[in-house]
Amino acid sequence: MLRWIKYAIVLVFWLLVIAVFHYTMPQRDVVRVVGTFEQRIDYGENSWFWASGDSGSDVTGANRDVLFIQAIQKNGKPMVYRNEDTGWGWPPYFKFDTKNLQTEATDLQSTKADPQWVVLTHYGWRNEFYSIFPNAVGIRPTDNPDATLIPWLNIIILIILAGLCLGLFRMMQWFKRSKIDPITDSVGETWDAVDDYADEQRSGFRAWLDTWKGKPRK
Repeated sequence: MLRWIKYAIVLVFWLLVIAVFHYTMPQRDVVRVVGTFEQRIDYGENSWFWASGDSGSDVTGANRDVLFIQAIQKNGKPMVYRNEDTGWGWPPYFKFDTKNLQTEATDLQSTKADPQWVVLTHYGWRNEFYSIFPNAVGIRPTDNPDATLIPWLNIIILIILAGLCLGLFRMMQWFKRSKIDPITDSVGETWDAVDDYADEQRSGFRAWLDTWKGKPRK
């Protein structure tokens, strides 16, 4: 039972790690921008999925105006992105050009009859039920909507993180072998010596008790 509980805890931990990376790391969509707008947002249960507000603005209020980008994906399905500064906070995109990005997106609007495809870089998820929107961080036009977008930045980040995790694991192994194992062995040897000494004392005590026993009658 304890083994299954341990497996469940490990599984939940790694699922959370994967979810954080999937939400935080940049993603790119090939879409067609069809509109941009600004809307007053009142925060509720989904407040964690909104940024802290544009740089230089008052973020102490319970609501604020947020910029949005409306788009159509290559498969014809709609997608809506929010457009907020990340500032110096998390995730570390250091985005301060929300208004510039909104202007670029407005300039790249196109129609279904004469499409202008763009590569829109963002992070986050889209969830209609909780009104969660991915945050756009970059946009550029493209002449090939079917181009293969290789996530080189994500690959580099994951390789670096994998190297750091491997180095940390090796360091923990070295620390265990050089610091923990000798102490454990020493404690084990000490305990064995104490146990042997206790056995000797018990044997001596039993022998002393035997001297008090009467000799058997003939």
